[in-house]
Amino acid sequence: MVESKRPVDVFVDVLIHVVIVIACFLCLIPLLNTLALSFSSSVMASSGTVSFWPKQFTLAAYEAIVGEKQFFGAFWISIKRVVLGGTINFLMMVLCAFPLAHSEKAFRGRNVYMYFLIFTMLFSGGLVPTYIIVGKMGLMNTLWALILPGAVPVWNCILLMNFFRSLPDELEEAAIIDGAVPIQILVRIYLPVSLPSLATVMLFCLVGHWNEFFSGLIYMNHSDNYPLATYISTIVDSAKDLNLITDPEEIERIMKVSERNMSSAKIFVSMIPILIIYPFLQRYFVKGIVLGSVKG
Repeated sequence: MVESKRPVDVFVDVLIHVVIVIACFLCLIPLLNTLALSFSSSVMASSGTVSFWPKQFTLAAYEAIVGEKQFFGAFWISIKRVVLGGTINFLMMVLCAFPLAHSEKAFRGRNVYMYFLIFTMLFSGGLVPTYIIVGKMGLMNTLWALILPGAVPVWNCILLMNFFRSLPDELEEAAIIDGAVPIQILVRIYLPVSLPSLATVMLFCLVGHWNEFFSGLIYMNHSDNYPLATYISTIVDSAKDLNLITDPEEIERIMKVSERNMSSAKIFVSMIPILIIYPFLQRYFVKGIVLGSVKG
């Protein structure tokens, strides 16, 4: 027989759900306002009268973005950056976290490597030295300039390392008795049981590659090589300089869009790929964060 809840318990459950609904609504308010601004006319957006519903509905802001000939090129560069950069990040994180998850006795010099990694988290080489190194290596104006400087995300390595350390030592000992070498232990034992943490750190890496725009500004000498985040961050500035545009149709199209329209539209254009990926990784996200921070 199922015991009915006490009135106090029912009240607490209702109160919790109300608080969650209010919190979700508060999180959605700025997103709804931004979406409404992106679909409103430039006059309504500039007047500050748009709240949660578009006024004088128009697609001019999105047409201004998609209509640019560089848009799809920048989109493709970002796709390549996310795929290639995410793959390199995955390999570096796994190959770094696996040996560091062992004790000093099993991996001599382990603490030295840990101190080195933590030092890089606390002290950065700086923008100028990094720029000089990228230039000396001949990576300027190439996709590798956007990927290699951040090839080893140290914080994500530590999260993954802590998850590996939380696994029972008996799993590896049994594999060693069966004659497995370290690479087989990693691929056949550690990785299959590490999906939550792997999904979590990979989500961090993919989002970081997709949203990062500053490296495109400093390492790319031509706008044709900009990734999407860098490209859309410069649209508003280029739209303001009407003196350099001689095509009347182009001027008329730009005048239909205000800075607030364009800023709102570019936010949602940037969010679309992440909104597609996140639902598939969301169920692993919280679990991976908790498991990756249990054992230091």
